[in-house]
Amino acid sequence: QVQLVESGGGLVQAGDSLRLSCAASGLYFSRYAMGWFRQAPGKEREFVSAISTSGIFTNYADSVKGRFTISRDNAKNTLYLQMNSLKPEDTAVYYCAVINYATRTPPNGMDYWGKGTLVTVSS
Repeated sequence: QVQLVESGGGLVQAGDSLRLSCAASGLYFSRYAMGWFRQAPGKEREFVSAISTSGIFTNYADSVKGRFTISRDNAKNTLYLQMNSLKPEDTAVYYCAVINYATRTPPNGMDYWGKGTLVTVSS
């Protein structure tokens, strides 16, 4: 079955950087666009970033544009999110997912989620 395992979260100070990873298994990773989402305490899960199958195309939520960089290594079935200049409002549990690049949502029948990784940014 499809498994997505996020890692790399932690407690950092404002202005610091973190690199999240998502190890995927049970699917032809290179055939799917992938994305990152986050859910802050008391809030709904929101889109963060998406990347096309080849990695050539990327898009970002306005709140992270210019600070976060999404990438992927299809040979390793791994998705990454480099987060720089972190802000307290970036505090959330971060999830990776298979995504429809155009709609920024999981495609029908591919609604898989890992346990996420917690990022806490102190001021």
